[in-house]
Amino acid sequence: MQRRDFLKAAAVAGAAPAPAAAAPVPPGTETPPPYKVVTPYKPQGKMGAPGLYPGQVVEIGSESSIDEKTDRINRDALRKMVDRGMKELTGAASLAAAWKVFFAPGDRVAIKVNASGAPQCVSSPELVQEIIARLMGVGVKPEDIWLYERYAQQVDLVGYEVFVPDGVHVMGGERRRGELAPYDRDVYVEVDFFGEEDTRSYMTEVVTKHVDKIINIANVKDHSAGGATGCLKNIAYGSFSNVARSHSSPTPGPRITHARTFIGALAAVEPLRSKTVLHIMDGLRGVWNGGPAAFTPGFFWYPKFLQFGTDPVAIDRLLLNTIENKRKAEGAISIYNRDPKYVGRSRQDIKTSVGFREPWHVQYAGSLGLGAAELSEIRHRSFHV
Repeated sequence: MQRRDFLKAAAVAGAAPAPAAAAPVPPGTETPPPYKVVTPYKPQGKMGAPGLYPGQVVEIGSESSIDEKTDRINRDALRKMVDRGMKELTGAASLAAAWKVFFAPGDRVAIKVNASGAPQCVSSPELVQEIIARLMGVGVKPEDIWLYERYAQQVDLVGYEVFVPDGVHVMGGERRRGELAPYDRDVYVEVDFFGEEDTRSYMTEVVTKHVDKIINIANVKDHSAGGATGCLKNIAYGSFSNVARSHSSPTPGPRITHARTFIGALAAVEPLRSKTVLHIMDGLRGVWNGGPAAFTPGFFWYPKFLQFGTDPVAIDRLLLNTIENKRKAEGAISIYNRDPKYVGRSRQDIKTSVGFREPWHVQYAGSLGLGAAELSEIRHRSFHV
């Protein structure tokens, strides 16, 4: 199916109305459910969140990075953005030195992409190409590189295989929704949210068994449960099974979500935390409503930036502002709006929400020590190329 046809069909499908919501508990005051974390892995080194550069975010913008009429990425501009971002983040004198801060020959490296907005708004294949080229430039072999996402069908729709060198492993994860083959049964988080039958979420074997380090490529997208889906949600929900159960209650009544605490709880589990050493926010394209899927062309826009850091909380705190400001400009309700009168309608209506969003998941992750959640704690440097 062509991209345009896919989008049209998806938009027609729409979303079923949700039950009316009751007044929520004030955000941040509810008690997190009892998470049982099972893992044989211990923290390793100092490169896991908040990483080598806590509280720092480097943003590189370029008006020429992508053509809004053709949706084509300017490879020269993209290359300059990647190279400038890594040098500014690390302070290294050369591009090779910047990448050597994180990677060396013999490292087995995963690239966690986001393909949930396929085919329109995903971790750009061109950006993936540039990253792989830099890894190979410091001696990482193609056969030591894994590209992974939770759902195989989304990966297939993007077609990442066409963009990567021979030898790179493209791992699509679940071919059937709910299958456990891609997951490590020795590493999981157990919690009962709504009386669901399956209360365990297992970590993918790509993380536990195949790689030493991870680069996390997130997108600029809003989310009906999390408020925004950035670095934290991409690495957490994209590396574990059985996570959608946290989004909302399956029974009639208040549209309750546990995204506020579950995202951070998963992101903190070892070895995922220690192995995720670099986060890159792909803001070439964005979705300001109806995310994380990208079914409605009218909800796309082109922020035209990349952000670099080792602190996923800091990057995502800035993401909340990016999404909130865009929604305000478009006349949409705030991601922080928890008035029940705006809850329980179509995902396509910018004046309503299918549930109570939880942008406070960023603050909760910060409380777990994963990074800087307050703007006053973040050093945000912005450049244009």
